[in-house]
Amino acid sequence: MAGWRSARVILIWVALALAVGVPIALAATSEQLAWRGPVYILAGFAGIIALGLVLVQPLLVGGYLPGLSAYRGRRAHHWIGRALALAVVIHVAGLWITSPPDMIDALTYASPTPFSPFGVTAMWAIFIVAILAALRRRLGLRLRTWRIVHIPLAIVIVAGSVAHCLLIEGTMETISKVALCALVLAASIKVMVDLQVWRKRRTLRGESP
Repeated sequence: MAGWRSARVILIWVALALAVGVPIALAATSEQLAWRGPVYILAGFAGIIALGLVLVQPLLVGGYLPGLSAYRGRRAHHWIGRALALAVVIHVAGLWITSPPDMIDALTYASPTPFSPFGVTAMWAIFIVAILAALRRRLGLRLRTWRIVHIPLAIVIVAGSVAHCLLIEGTMETISKVALCALVLAASIKVMVDLQVWRKRRTLRGESP
């Protein structure tokens, strides 16, 4: 029994590493990289890493990653949120350096490319969550209030990031990209359903949320 549990823990972490690592590795073999400068490549891979971090976040919230206590899971969620914001900053800054006019169009929702508005909207949602998380104690946000604010923004982040990624025809390999996006959606939907069920059970037992 203990051996099965250990194997299960290893399999879960290996599966997560593959889900995030394979799209990055395949993108690194893209022929399009030969026509890109180093800053543009850095920006592109920062975006791919950011999508991988979006997958990790709901897994941490739902407690689906074995070996992490509830406290460590919350701390990891907090720090990965910061890493996600940093990855987005690098992504946007790199694209700004390589093509300021395109980024101005994107940030002002004037870009003709269909993927831009989804990415920009997800970006603002990520920044808002990061700022509120950093100022949560100073603002005196209670857990219930924080969830009311955080959950809709998380939905925007997931939906915007997935749409942004799927609509871009870039260095990411198609099958691995679709698989990663599907996992992001599945993990996000599962954690929202599970947490909602958990809260309903607490309410039925007469416990405060």
